[in-house]
Amino acid sequence: MTQQAVERAIGKLVTDAEFRERFYVNPEKATWEAGLPLSGVELAALAALSRDVVVRFSERLDVRICRVSLDSMDMRPPAEPRNGEDP
Repeated sequence: MTQQAVERAIGKLVTDAEFRERFYVNPEKATWEAGLPLSGVELAALAALSRDVVVRFSERLDVRICRVSLDSMDMRPPAEPRNGEDP
């Protein structure tokens, strides 16, 4: 089960920016809240991963496989054109 948890944690680190931010603040809490039962050795190994490297890798992924954050999306409707302006 722990190898599966490691794989899931790595997947979340590269596809879920919110999880990644929580993880690099408090790895133990973030993984526990995500339901990832990691051993101390596994947690230490993942926490030792360079955040910058993980971010750079995640930026190269197709956005269609990354978790969408509603906090980062502008949910407001587009502004109406004024006085005949093109949208």
